[in-house]
Amino acid sequence: MANIVAIVGRPNVGKSTFFNRLVEERKAIEDNMSGVTRDRHYGHAQWGGKFFSVIDTGGYVIGSEDIFESEIRKQVKLALDEASVILFVVDCFEGVTELDLEFAKVLRKTKKPIFIVANKADNTERLLMATEFYSLGLGDNEVYPIAAVSGSGTGDLLDAVIKEFPDEGDEDPDAGVPKIAILGRPNVGKSSFLNTLLGTERSIVTDEAGTTRDAIHTRYKLFGQDFIITDTAGIRKKAKVHEDIEFYSVMRSLRTLEESDVLIIMIDATRGLEAQDSNLISLGIKNNKGIMIVVNKWDLIEKDHKTMDKFKEDMLEKLGENRWIPIIFTSVVNKQRILQAIELAVKVYENKTRKIPTSKLNDIILAEIERYPPPAWKGKYIKIKYITQLPTRNPVIAFFCNLPQYIKAPYTRYLENRIRENFDFEGVPIKVTYKKK
Repeated sequence: MANIVAIVGRPNVGKSTFFNRLVEERKAIEDNMSGVTRDRHYGHAQWGGKFFSVIDTGGYVIGSEDIFESEIRKQVKLALDEASVILFVVDCFEGVTELDLEFAKVLRKTKKPIFIVANKADNTERLLMATEFYSLGLGDNEVYPIAAVSGSGTGDLLDAVIKEFPDEGDEDPDAGVPKIAILGRPNVGKSSFLNTLLGTERSIVTDEAGTTRDAIHTRYKLFGQDFIITDTAGIRKKAKVHEDIEFYSVMRSLRTLEESDVLIIMIDATRGLEAQDSNLISLGIKNNKGIMIVVNKWDLIEKDHKTMDKFKEDMLEKLGENRWIPIIFTSVVNKQRILQAIELAVKVYENKTRKIPTSKLNDIILAEIERYPPPAWKGKYIKIKYITQLPTRNPVIAFFCNLPQYIKAPYTRYLENRIRENFDFEGVPIKVTYKKK
């Protein structure tokens, strides 16, 4: 069984601060407002030579009719099922509350190791107050007072936790695994798409825009390919972002874009390709990411046999020079083309990592150059002698020639188009560079 630690408890006890402390980076959004964390959030940590995964969860509330809090309860229970060790976080300053007592009843049903973590024990008085939590009645479980902000007391806790792990675990189980991110405006169906694909409620879904706040990473295997798929918070124009929480959500989404290999830009079929979608595409190209467009909510469009082709042609016209970006139409509600969309994302990743043999590149593209050589500049003739793909993470094709400084943008576009016609780089930005020889 994998080494998995779940951090659970009522709202606003410092679970996300503690999570960030363990994974040693600010992956989860921290805020004094309760209910900031909603979905399960994963990270990797190590202590005493043992590696383990950490799950951050939303605050567990009982008796509430709030749609988010009922969905958070489901996410917490899924985390409890998945974990091998449970860290029950409580608040020294507040003491034992009714919510703590109610959640303790839930935890009594599990046979997994439980550690009571009394957070905010940042002075002597609060350290003494931590003993109050023995009254939760969770058997012989010891109470570990900590201060998540400073890290005080976490060493003793982790020393005890790692004794429960049967093996050392993997240092980074996600190393080298392709990363696919789902990005787009709020309420286009990103979380619903992920849940339908996985067949489980990985992300909370409501009709309210802005439901997803953190970037939600999930390991998945399909078509013989192992990859990580990430659901992100919806991205709006900067002028429309007023709350700090939404600001940090957008920052997490943009960081996910930078860390991913392939971007699924999801748009609403009823609204079409908007300026914000184009900005995301431009940002993806700037960061050399594989890109595809998923037109979701296709079930809401009245259509005939020509509607899809016309819609696609209109989008390609807006994309301009970036017509190499593939487009697929889906309906999460009808589970239409969900698997095909992921299959396309995997194909885009394969295209992004494709290496063309130098001999093949020269045989085909030099013939195209001979058919249409670069225009002379001020009476000087440009001769391209050799072509090779550079050993980079993204496709970079180098052309060796006598006068690289005189090759202009239109001819560069010609060369890129010939490369795309002869080799499958669908969904991938290509960089053409010139070197003197």
